[in-house]
Amino acid sequence: MLARLRRDPWVRLALLVLLCACAGWALHGHWEQARDTALSLPLWTLPLAVLAGMAGLTAQMMAWRALLAGLGSPLPVPVAARVMFVGQLGKYLPGSVWAFVAQVELARDHAVPRVRGTAATLLAVGVTVAAGLAVAAVALPLSSAEAARTWWWALALAPLLLAGLHPRVVRWGVRLAARPFARFREVAEAGPLDIGGRAMAAALGWTLAAWVPLGLHLWVLVWAVGGDPRGSLAPAVGAYALAWTLGLLVVFAPAGLGVREAVLVVALAPVVDAGAALVAAVLSRLVMTVADVAWAGLSVPLARFGGAAADADGRPGPA
Repeated sequence: MLARLRRDPWVRLALLVLLCACAGWALHGHWEQARDTALSLPLWTLPLAVLAGMAGLTAQMMAWRALLAGLGSPLPVPVAARVMFVGQLGKYLPGSVWAFVAQVELARDHAVPRVRGTAATLLAVGVTVAAGLAVAAVALPLSSAEAARTWWWALALAPLLLAGLHPRVVRWGVRLAARPFARFREVAEAGPLDIGGRAMAAALGWTLAAWVPLGLHLWVLVWAVGGDPRGSLAPAVGAYALAWTLGLLVVFAPAGLGVREAVLVVALAPVVDAGAALVAAVLSRLVMTVADVAWAGLSVPLARFGGAAADADGRPGPA
């Protein structure tokens, strides 16, 4: 199936149409849920939240790009953006694994071996989970005791997962995971799957930075539905970090649907009532879907421009 996906442009086009249709359907559904509330908000609320969400997604893309470069396949920023943001539309299919499959296959168009793209994508998930739980472990106990008690087991994993990001541990884990596939030619052609401390530090730094604008997008929405702007910042950042992370781990839920909302309602209880928290959660889902679709649309012309610039410099552009 993957070989046919690469060879047949009609299959790829059909898959792209399916991804866009699923993302559009999700966007329509979220708008139907949030329309009445969204229309009653100040005009600046949703655009500001969308821009914050897009900034957070940009930082996450840079983290994945740093890991890919550390494994030996650097990509220009516009090309990396196209690969990640178009591929991430796959999370609107049932089962978040499709986003990763699409991302790996799109990266192959730019001479990234599948095994290397898979390793970078899985490492990015690991860094995202570790950083998200670390942010939540710092922010939530100080602002939402109920959330900290409910998901204490997840917060307790944060130090262990951060320790697991040490390059020696990562190299050992990647080699162990690749060992059953060592007989395949593509694994040998990809070379050693070693990653240095600088690449891991860059990925972790970008991921930690991503939680600032991602938390700010929720803070804007909580403020708009009646939350105290001073007291809701830490709960918003911690709540969204935990909600995103747990939603990512529940792979059968498209884009963590249902999981994020349940976590946000509990975590935001100290600053808004349950009804307002649910409204903010629904608005957040709408905002982040718009951010996903917007970046997917913008990344295609950006990648074309980046490819033309690379060709002008004498370096290979995107396929």
